[in-house]
Amino acid sequence: MLRQRTLKQIARTVGIGMHSGTKVELVLRPAAADTGIVFRRVDLEPPVDIPASADAVVDTRMATTLGKGEVRIATVEHLMSALAGLGIDNCYVDVDAPEIPIMDGSAASFVFLIQSAGIVEQSAPKRFVRVLKTVEVHDGDKWVRLEPHFGFKLRFSIDFSHPAIDATEQDVEVDFAREPYVASVARARTFGFVNEVEALRAAGLGMGGSFENAIVMDEYRVLNVDGLRSGDEFAKHKILDAIGDMYTLGRPLIAAYVAHKSGHALNNRLLRALLADATAHEIVTFDDRGAAPAAFRLQGAAV
Repeated sequence: MLRQRTLKQIARTVGIGMHSGTKVELVLRPAAADTGIVFRRVDLEPPVDIPASADAVVDTRMATTLGKGEVRIATVEHLMSALAGLGIDNCYVDVDAPEIPIMDGSAASFVFLIQSAGIVEQSAPKRFVRVLKTVEVHDGDKWVRLEPHFGFKLRFSIDFSHPAIDATEQDVEVDFAREPYVASVARARTFGFVNEVEALRAAGLGMGGSFENAIVMDEYRVLNVDGLRSGDEFAKHKILDAIGDMYTLGRPLIAAYVAHKSGHALNNRLLRALLADATAHEIVTFDDRGAAPAAFRLQGAAV
């Protein structure tokens, strides 16, 4: 049987919020089978739990934000991507601020945190959302869709009309039946432009951004001294974000994700469209591990 997974023990880290600029302590805790990924604002009295779900996404400006009532937890996508990539079904995420720390701008620090805590299988079967027919949403020339596929793969194309980005691979596909998440996606960093900084900060965003946690560009080039981590880092980061956004569904997807110039808002609209059509998806489990998609059979080692 393909089983659910959680952490072996508690893991802690401290970082800075990308948009708030404040110090944040993050604690990942094991959770019982069928708990899902539950975020908890522990700085509030009493603490407020926000289970990850597509319906809990309340803001998608520059990040994916979950909310319940007036309570918010922003920038969840990189941590959610790491949890998805390592096959963690159940986890409590305690945070003492309204934002997940940005760390180095990728999912690599969260991967390290999860792997340091250890991963254990649980007695309950892993439950997937299997896409049965194509679902697609558009916003002008931007679009994103989910297609039936016995596995999990993502293809993303970008178009920023910027010299530094134009010089890199802008149409990238990752198939987790062949490529491990940790090696192929996890280290791709978020990116931004110097000329957007003032507008972002005027809107109360990007207060914690720096060369330490983002790829920063002027009108012509990457300003980070060390340059890019790979020749497809920009597109790979969009895939990293998409994995995290898709995991707000609450369960892993068996599907192909294809997008052009999509972002957090369209990704959430896609999930809501999928859930709204009962004929477009089903919940499945695999009693025989060997019958599961290759993308998930060896998750943690092969994904």
